[in-house]
Amino acid sequence: MRVGLRPRSGCLVLCLCLSLITLLLQSLWVPLEMTQDEAAGRFPEEQGGHTLGINKLVLRLDALSTRVQRLSRERQDTQLNKNALTSLLQSFRQEQQSLGKLLETQLQRLSWRLDQLSSQRYRDHKAFMPTPPPGLIKKCEIPTDPAYPVCAEKTEFLQAHWQSDPCYAFYGVDGTTCSILTYLSHIENFCPPRPGRNHSSLPWLRKTSLNGKKAGIRDSLSSLYEALSNSSSLAIKFIRSRVERMSDRWIKAGQSMKQNSSDSTEMKVLLYPGALAGKAGQHFEAMVERGGPLGELVQWADLSACLTILGHNLTFSSSQRQLHRLIGAAPGHGGCPIQRPLTFDLIYTDYHGLAHLHGAMGLAFNHYKCRFRILDSFGTEPAFNLASYAQSRGYKTQWGSWGLQPLQYMNMFPHTPDNSFLGFVSEEALRMEPTKESYRKERIAVVYGKQDYMWQGKSEYIQIISEELETHGTVYQSSKQSSILPSFVKNHGLLTQEQFLKLLRRAKVFVGLGFPYEGPAPIEAIALGCVFLQPRFDPPHSSDNNNFYKGKPTTRKISSQHPYAEQFIGEPYVLTVDTTNRTAVREAVKSILNTEVKPFTPREFTCGGMLERVHTYITHQNFCSKSVPTWPLESALKVHLGPLGQSCVSVCQRSSLWCEPALFHHLNTPAAFTRLGLSCSRMVQEVDHLFPSYNPWGRLCGLQQETLLFSCAGSDPSHRRLCPCSAGQVALCPQCI
Repeated sequence: MRVGLRPRSGCLVLCLCLSLITLLLQSLWVPLEMTQDEAAGRFPEEQGGHTLGINKLVLRLDALSTRVQRLSRERQDTQLNKNALTSLLQSFRQEQQSLGKLLETQLQRLSWRLDQLSSQRYRDHKAFMPTPPPGLIKKCEIPTDPAYPVCAEKTEFLQAHWQSDPCYAFYGVDGTTCSILTYLSHIENFCPPRPGRNHSSLPWLRKTSLNGKKAGIRDSLSSLYEALSNSSSLAIKFIRSRVERMSDRWIKAGQSMKQNSSDSTEMKVLLYPGALAGKAGQHFEAMVERGGPLGELVQWADLSACLTILGHNLTFSSSQRQLHRLIGAAPGHGGCPIQRPLTFDLIYTDYHGLAHLHGAMGLAFNHYKCRFRILDSFGTEPAFNLASYAQSRGYKTQWGSWGLQPLQYMNMFPHTPDNSFLGFVSEEALRMEPTKESYRKERIAVVYGKQDYMWQGKSEYIQIISEELETHGTVYQSSKQSSILPSFVKNHGLLTQEQFLKLLRRAKVFVGLGFPYEGPAPIEAIALGCVFLQPRFDPPHSSDNNNFYKGKPTTRKISSQHPYAEQFIGEPYVLTVDTTNRTAVREAVKSILNTEVKPFTPREFTCGGMLERVHTYITHQNFCSKSVPTWPLESALKVHLGPLGQSCVSVCQRSSLWCEPALFHHLNTPAAFTRLGLSCSRMVQEVDHLFPSYNPWGRLCGLQQETLLFSCAGSDPSHRRLCPCSAGQVALCPQCI
C-alpha cells in the first residue's frame, strides 16, 4: 500500500504544477481583439499570421494535465508494474522537454512584445489603445475651467509626448486622458483638482516644518572632513587639504565672531560644484593635474569651511546621480517635478550645477530657485539675467537668462555690485606671527602662469625683469613636451600649494603675464609680502575684443589682469604697467627693489571678514519673500545723480562708495526725482535696465517696472542714473552688519 501511494501522490503534485502554469499563461495571453496593431507587438516572423503559439502551449498543457488527472483517478488499479511506471515517466520527461522549449520561446516573445509596446511613441500607441467604456469618457473630459487656462494645451501636449520622458509613466501616466488629467492636477497644477484632492497635496509643494534650531559657532571642522571623505577626486582632495591647512585660523576667527554676533537659524545647506560633476568634472580633473584653474576650488573650500564654522548642516556632493537622490528627482530626464518638497534651505552651486538642477526638477525648479546661490567668478549683470529682456535687447548669451535675483550670483571679487561678493580667504604659508626676520625677501621674481601658453609673447617683458631679479616659474610640462620657457627662468614644475606659498614667501615680486584674469594668487602673494607687477590693458579687455570674455554675461571692461588689486589695493602693493614699454617696466622693477613692503591682507579676504559676510547674507538675504527688501536699512543710502553715460558702479566708486542694488526701490518713485531737483515733463514706467534715470533731452523721468532689472552696471550716453550708494568696507556697509 505504501508503494502504491507514491505514484499517485507524485501525479497529484505534477497535476497541480501543470495547472498553475496553464493559468499563468492564460493570464499573460493577450486576446487578438485587444491588440489591433499586431505588427507592433510580434516577432518579425509572425507578421503574416495570428499569435497562436500561446494557444498551442495552453492546449498541450491541458492535454497533459488531463492524462495526469486520469491516472490519479485509477485508484482501484493496484497492479501498476515497474515497466508501466517507467514508460509513463519517460513520456512525461519527453513532454517536459518539449514544453520547456515551447514555454521559453513564448516567454521571450511576450517579453519582446512588452518592450515594443512600452517604447512606442504616442502616434503608434493610439492605434492599439483600448477604447474606454462610455461612462469613463464622460468622467475624463478635459475641463474648461477659466482658472486653469492652459489645462487643455498641457493635456494635448502630454497625449503626444508622454513617452518622451520616463518620469511621466513613473507618476502614473499611461497615455489615457484620465491618467494625464490626474498627473496635471495632482503632480503639476495646470488642471483643476480631481475629486477628493486639492493643490495643497502637490507632493513637492507641501510645507515642511522649519527647523527653528539656532546655529551656534563650532570649534571643530570634523563634520566637514567627514562630508569630504567619500571621494577620491583630486579636486575634492585639494579642497580638503586647504581646509585642513587653514583650520586653526577658521576656528580662531569663529571664536572671535561668537562674542560679537547674534545667532541665526541653522540652515540645511547643499554644496554642489557642478563643474566637478559628469563630463565637465572629468575635464576639470584632468586640468587640475596639469596646472589648470584652482581658484574655483579655493572658493569652494573656504565657503564649506565658513558654513561649517557658522554652525549650519552641510552636505557636499560632486555627483550628478547623488544630486538627483538628494533633491528627490523623479526617474527620467527632468520633465516632471521632484517627488517631495526640497529639504535644503539653501543650495550653493555654479552655472553647471544650475543647469543640472534645471534638468532634474521640472516645474519645481522655478518654485525653489529662490533658494539657489550661484558661485560666479566673473559676474552676471541684470540685463543678461532676464531671458525675455536679454533676447529683445541683444544681451542673450549661453550663460545668462536664468531669471534669478541678481544678488543670488556670488562673485570671487567685488567687481559686479549687482551680485553678492562672496570672496575667499588669503592663505599664509606658515602658522606664525610675521616678524621682520620671517619676511626677509630675496631678489626673486615668481611668474604667475602655470601653463606654458600663458608665456607666449612675453619673453622680452620677462627678460627685463630677470636683469634685476632671479626669475622662477611653476609651469606644468609633460615629459613629451619641449619647454618654451626662456633659458634664464628656473622652472620648478607644478608645486603643491604649501610649496608654492613658501616660494612666494622668499620672493620680492609676483609677476603677472596678463592671464589668468582675477585669480586668488595675487591676493595671497600680497599677503606674503610680495609686490604684484601686472600688465595694463589698453584698450581694456571686454566681450567686444577678447575671446575669453566673449559670451560672458557682463559688459565690464578690464583695465588690467587684476582690476580689484589695481583699484582697491593699489601702490605700493600693486604696480600696473604697459609691458610693451621697456622703460616703464625697468622703472617699475627699480621702484619695487627700493621699496620695503610689509604683508597686507584686505579685511574682506580674512577668515573673520568672510565669516561676517556669509553670516550676514544668510541672516538677511531672503529671495523667496515677495515683499520689498528691508536689508540693508534705508539709513545706509546715499543718493547720487550720475553724469551722462556713467554707470552707478562708476558714480559710487568716484565718491569712494559702493553701489547697493537692494536700495534701488527707494529711488524708484517720483518723489526721488523731486528731491534731486529734477523737473520731469513726463514720467514713464518701463522695463529697462537703465531705469530709474533722467534724460535731459525732453526732461524724461524713467521708473523701473521690472525689479529684476535694477542695475548698477547699466549706462547710456543719453541717461543720468539715479544711484543708491553706501559706505563701508567693499562688501558690507556699517549699517549692513
